[in-house]
Amino acid sequence: MSSAVPGSLLAAFAHPDDAELWAGATLALHARCAAVTIVVPHRDELRDAEACKGATVLGAELRQVPRLDHATMQQVLLEAVITHPLNDVHPEHRAVAAAVLAAVPEPRIATGRPSRLYTCDTYNSLTLDGPVRADVIVDATATFDTKMAALREHASQPIEQHFGPMAETLGRLWGARIGTRYAEAFTTVPILGCVPSATHL
Repeated sequence: MSSAVPGSLLAAFAHPDDAELWAGATLALHARCAAVTIVVPHRDELRDAEACKGATVLGAELRQVPRLDHATMQQVLLEAVITHPLNDVHPEHRAVAAAVLAAVPEPRIATGRPSRLYTCDTYNSLTLDGPVRADVIVDATATFDTKMAALREHASQPIEQHFGPMAETLGRLWGARIGTRYAEAFTTVPILGCVPSATHL
């Protein structure tokens, strides 16, 4: 069982708005009591600036890298890690998830970190293999407004027309499953055959 105080959390995603869209409320909740770092590849000046604003709203540190690959991940792994589903419908999401998974074993053996690895939700909760099968659902009600405020910082993207409504729908869907207004879903991924019990991400 993990300690009562959450450890540092790394969110590794493919696009500047992915952290907000797929895990924003959970990241904001975690940032209230522990360090949260978001790692995304550089895009362009506008989208990079939006990513900075979004991370600030969530209370997270942003690290923008030229490319999110195995070597990059080896430098930033923390206590717990969130990334895309390994079987995500988006090829760039799958590539980042594969890089994260490849980077985890070495530091785990050397340092014990990360101790927990999770994948997040995806478009309408559908992967290449079917619906997301979440085994961890986080009550996101207290920080859902923060998530949406951070998501709106990505004004160059179709937030109001597409991503915002989808985030609202998914938040309510997962919330209904645990009896809250909003929630976010995660799936535990074994690290070298271990899936630790935890009271938080």
